[in-house]
Amino acid sequence: MTPKRNVAELLVATLASAGVQRIYGIVGDSLNAATEALHAHGGIGWVHTRNEEAAAFAAGAEAHLTGRLAVCAGSCGPGNLHLINGLFDCHRSRVPVLAIAAHIPSTEVGRGYFQETHPQDLFRECSHYCELVSNPGQLPGVFESAIRAAVAERGVSVVVLPGDVAFAAMPSHVEPSTSLIPAAPIVRPPDSELDTLADRLNGAERVTLLCGRGCQYSREQVLALAEVLKAPIVHALGGKEFIEYDNPFDVGMTGFIGFPSGYHAMMDCDALLMLGTDFPYRQFYPTEVPILQIDLRGANLGRRCLLDLGVVGDVGATIDALLPRLQTKARRDFLDDSLAHYQKARKDLDALATGRAGRGPLHPQFLAKTMSDLAADDAVITYDVGTPAIWTARYVKMNGRRRLVSSLNHGSMANALAQAIGAQSAFPDRQVISFSGDGGFAMLMGDLLTLVQERLPVKIVVLNNGTLGFVEMEMKASGILDTGVDLTNPDFAALAQAAGLFAQRVEDPADLVEALIAVLEHDGPALLDAVCARQELSMPPHIEAAQVKGFGLWTAKAVLDGRGAEILDLARTNLIR
Repeated sequence: MTPKRNVAELLVATLASAGVQRIYGIVGDSLNAATEALHAHGGIGWVHTRNEEAAAFAAGAEAHLTGRLAVCAGSCGPGNLHLINGLFDCHRSRVPVLAIAAHIPSTEVGRGYFQETHPQDLFRECSHYCELVSNPGQLPGVFESAIRAAVAERGVSVVVLPGDVAFAAMPSHVEPSTSLIPAAPIVRPPDSELDTLADRLNGAERVTLLCGRGCQYSREQVLALAEVLKAPIVHALGGKEFIEYDNPFDVGMTGFIGFPSGYHAMMDCDALLMLGTDFPYRQFYPTEVPILQIDLRGANLGRRCLLDLGVVGDVGATIDALLPRLQTKARRDFLDDSLAHYQKARKDLDALATGRAGRGPLHPQFLAKTMSDLAADDAVITYDVGTPAIWTARYVKMNGRRRLVSSLNHGSMANALAQAIGAQSAFPDRQVISFSGDGGFAMLMGDLLTLVQERLPVKIVVLNNGTLGFVEMEMKASGILDTGVDLTNPDFAALAQAAGLFAQRVEDPADLVEALIAVLEHDGPALLDAVCARQELSMPPHIEAAQVKGFGLWTAKAVLDGRGAEILDLARTNLIR
């Protein structure tokens, strides 16, 4: 007779049946049944992070890169509470992640017990599915429902599991379902909506496409559509890794970190077609032209701008059904003008990505471009929000094999190193680079030790400019004296060496290439501490009068506050190359 499993053993068997290969987290007594079951099973690894927040970010990166379910875990109370920021990012990034939130003993719930929280309430906002397991009889239904919800809905599921319930025996022997992972459906609009969409596009002389991460599996269809419509393609940052490379229609990005060519391609068109994007900044959408949208999620339609027509459908399947209904446009004046504008914008940006010996400071543009030039053809690059995102968007070159991971919709600090842990765990033989800001790196710096302990050969490039750079620029543009943005940083290279990593520190542009090569070629985890110019400005594609006024007001306040040296430093950094 087959012995009965306990709840934790069934959980591990179910995860294995779903193809899970590892769990990220920190052990604790409320997780003892789960870790014992993992040890006995032997087929699922445990990646010991130093903070549960890093565990959630790591799981999200694995899910983003593989498209498969990834798992993180936290012990009761403050343990699983640390997961919440990373889980918010996973959920808003729409990647399938299951979180195991261990709980206090079931007999103590509701009595103010040591470390008591209510995780089934805490995690509800950042999950599609969140349930408390209070009785073994709920299984396997809860586990299987959680997995299916995470995969089918593309987001987070949370199973709250009291430690004593995890040890409890199942009432009968149960095997995990053989149909745990649902296949993605093919969704396309009805013919009537396709006809209407085609009529709108056929009637517009100048069409622009705005493409996001929803185009991941539809690149060829998007290019075919652009050829028929003679349409410039603007990509959102989430679409960069899938759309930008080898694209004869690409005119860059728009938004705060974009290109003037992308901005004008959207503002000067006769019709804008949004494809699989939830680009959030409403001030960068045109207001005088029809806007059309194709998205798999109906809730996204019209969320950012006033739509003339929105249809629910998979981008690729919808374009396949749409193309036979379209008339091939003969004129390409608008496309050619947009491409010429992009080439000029690209040339101007590339001119800033230079460095000369003894003619410091080290400019972040030069750092980002050099990193891109030296990175492997199939490198995975995780990047922090703020200024690393700006320079990644503008200077990291995609080729169809490289991958990008960040915290886009959630916009959390400290994501890059943690996501690099997940990327390297999932792809041990690929080069993984964490392009970290000094503020973000310092926030979860303890997980530097995870790289050493888990033998993960992640390469960390720290953009060390001594400030919360993007926040400082926002303050200046608003006419506010920058306050609370200064960072008194250690020698990050020396710190990394003390932790057991190979590390280099660079201040002179002349030393950058040699140091970066040494870091990238090192057989193990390594760090480059790149001391960059603090007063580097990243100009948005469109500057409003309020921003000019705000910057002028900041300049006047800085002089009156005795900070004239900062203005001179800003001028030297940005005007004198």
